[in-house]
Amino acid sequence: MKVSINRNKNVHLTAQNESGNLVEIDGSGAIGGQEMGARPMELLLMGLGGCSSMDVISILNKQKIDDFDYQVEIEASRVESIPKIFKDIHVKFLFEGEIDPKKLTRAVDLSMDKYCSVTKIMEASASISHEVFLNGNKL
Repeated sequence: MKVSINRNKNVHLTAQNESGNLVEIDGSGAIGGQEMGARPMELLLMGLGGCSSMDVISILNKQKIDDFDYQVEIEASRVESIPKIFKDIHVKFLFEGEIDPKKLTRAVDLSMDKYCSVTKIMEASASISHEVFLNGNKL
């Protein structure tokens, strides 16, 4: 795995992976950012959400469950001291569709507790919790 980071202006950067996909990265205005990309700590949360999403969708698809709407919301707090690492991360999995609640909960738990590499890395320094909603109801 390899990525490259190129500077555009100030702290606005463009990251590129080996496949040529681009991600815009920028900092806060306090350090010269211009709101032209995601901040690095936001990218970590996006990585966690993306990693766990791929796990959950894959597990459900293997069970022939593939007709559903899906969204993940992640909120995090950081410590006050430098480095300002994450302290608490909460992940909400929001599903709409006809899904067996037990299968859904099991898929999410497997991702968050066993399979998601990003979650495993980040839980070394942060408390990570999650909850699952199906058709607006908490499971």
